[in-house]
Amino acid sequence: MGTAERNRAIVLGASMAGLLAARVLADAYDEVVVVDRDELRDDELPRKGVPQGNHVHALLARGRHIIEELLPGITDELISTGAVTGDVTGNVRWVMEGQRMPRPHSDMLLLSMSRPHLEQRVRTRVRALPNVSFLHRHDITGLLTSDDRRTVVGVSVVADGRSRELAADLVVDATGRRSRTPAWLAELGFPEVEEDQQRIGVGYTTQYFRLPPELMGDDISIDVVASPETGRGAICATIEGGRTVVTAYGFLGDYPPHDSEGFLAFLKSLSGTDIYDTVKDHEPLGDPVAYRFPANLRRRYELMTSFPAGLLVLGDAVCSFNPVYGQGMTVAALGAMVLRDHVSRPGAPRAEEYFADLAEGAVDAVWSMTTGADLAFPGVEGERTEEWREEQAYVGQLLEAATRDHSLLTAYARVVFLVDPPEALVAPEIQSAVRAASLNAPLVAEPN
Repeated sequence: MGTAERNRAIVLGASMAGLLAARVLADAYDEVVVVDRDELRDDELPRKGVPQGNHVHALLARGRHIIEELLPGITDELISTGAVTGDVTGNVRWVMEGQRMPRPHSDMLLLSMSRPHLEQRVRTRVRALPNVSFLHRHDITGLLTSDDRRTVVGVSVVADGRSRELAADLVVDATGRRSRTPAWLAELGFPEVEEDQQRIGVGYTTQYFRLPPELMGDDISIDVVASPETGRGAICATIEGGRTVVTAYGFLGDYPPHDSEGFLAFLKSLSGTDIYDTVKDHEPLGDPVAYRFPANLRRRYELMTSFPAGLLVLGDAVCSFNPVYGQGMTVAALGAMVLRDHVSRPGAPRAEEYFADLAEGAVDAVWSMTTGADLAFPGVEGERTEEWREEQAYVGQLLEAATRDHSLLTAYARVVFLVDPPEALVAPEIQSAVRAASLNAPLVAEPN
């Protein structure tokens, strides 16, 4: 294909996906410019462009491994600046169907912190790279293309009312769910991007507390998992600054109230009252804040028959998952590794190959897990196949068995935290352990 110019890459969006994209592009391009409409301050206040930044965020174990590989020492830095640490099963109280799950040690490190804390530290590390610069308070107004409109050669931006054009050898769109790439492609005459959507109508409300350190004991977080019967759940997590953040959520329009009294009543209504009992007698820090997430959304770029050269898409701009499961930042990190692989090859990255690898390496399995889990809620639309019913029944059996064989909960956590693929749960030794633990289940007396 010949030697591609590697002078400048432009990343649209200083999201976690954008920051990790900039990090891997810095190894392959002379200059990397990150463009964002927000003011990128050095404080840890939530950004306007990240409306979900106030709420509980999870950096899953696989995501932490990748970020540590890309930014060596970042784990220790996050801990030294306040992130709370523990074991992902040993120090997390999972409440499922009102039952507290066992807490075996998993050997997977949990970092509990706010999204702004993580993002600010990662941005500082990326900004320190000698060939990376940031253009903040810049609106992205469009793509620049070759005369035949088949190659993207830069972007147009506006700042303080003044327009300018930035040339680039590669543009990476990491602007999130509201990405304008589908509209830009249509304007350039490319085919419409196919979309898969699953409407879930999830609503969040979050409130912060300052709790006595002994109140949660050895638990870093409490996760009262939403049951299909109620569609309600909540997560309570200790984070930096001596704060505890509580995010309650409901499916299909059953949104937690915005007032403190209604918020507490919602927590009391969950399948377990663990979080309610923890915070009920303590004064909150400020008013509750809300967020809405209408649907799981996947843009199927890998199915497109043609796509412009010089443009790639990453993170939530490709696939936006139900935030209840905390997978977004980790999938962005997986995508950054796919991007690293493609820009490390000779020649210009080929969009068709990149999107195929992104689907296989970062999106497919997580999309299947998320949409499959959401189908368990009766009002969520979608086909419930016989295969899906069998999978759901097996996972239910595995979790029930895990109350006796605690190693099964560790195996489950390794999949949930994206360290192992979903098929690990049907490995022969796991299936055998499920059968054995199920056979050892205590007998329940027949009712009279």
